[in-house]
Amino acid sequence: QVQLVESGGGLVQPGGSLRLSCAASGSIFSINAMGWYRQAPGKERELVAAITSGGSTNYADSVKGRFTISRDNAKNTVYLQMNSLKPEDTAVYYCNLEVLLVGKVLINYWGQGTQVTVSS
Repeated sequence: QVQLVESGGGLVQPGGSLRLSCAASGSIFSINAMGWYRQAPGKERELVAAITSGGSTNYADSVKGRFTISRDNAKNTVYLQMNSLKPEDTAVYYCNLEVLLVGKVLINYWGQGTQVTVSS
């Protein structure tokens, strides 16, 4: 009923920047919280950043001051601007959206994941 399409990952040198996007489409009434998670090889998936419907944000300590999460409600899209990237940021990044469907059912959706590799 809802499709999520992530984009923006890739290979970047340390100190570089990337911008991730996650666009949702389908039978959407509204979207509550939106977030970005990441999972590095051999590690558990962790929250990177989240934003509420009201615009409040929270970040993992490891990315504070370097990453910025934002949302465009008209486009049902969440973004993650990543600056000053470090090798330890290398991971598969997943968006997560809490979607209220047209039928007033609340469902949590995950994106397909996009690889971010920070290496010289």
